Amino acid sequence: MSIEMRPAFVYILRCRDDTLYTGWTYDLPARVEAHNAGRGSRYTAARRPVRLVYQEQCLDRAQAMHREAAIKKLSRRRKLALITQRERRMESISNGRRTTADEDSA
Repeated sequence: MSIEMRPAFVYILRCRDDTLYTGWTYDLPARVEAHNAGRGSRYTAARRPVRLVYQEQCLDRAQAMHREAAIKKLSRRRKLALITQRERRMESISNGRRTTADEDSA
């Protein structure tokens, strides 16, 4: 039995109607493109265009699927907080400031 051991991504999309869609994939750019072409899922096909608002790299498919399930259980408010937290962290990194999480991993 062969288990795929390559990085996978969990992602959240913001749809045209401001709803959030969570999924996982190995190829994030291709998956977002598929969603915007109407081939990603029935849910997003009717709510295009979609915009990638959150991504998280996982070690493999199993971890990505587990994380996807955990995120899907979150309330909308918690998902938005997760997105905001990631945006602030990325903004901080792009401005050359280190966050506590960055310092912990250094």
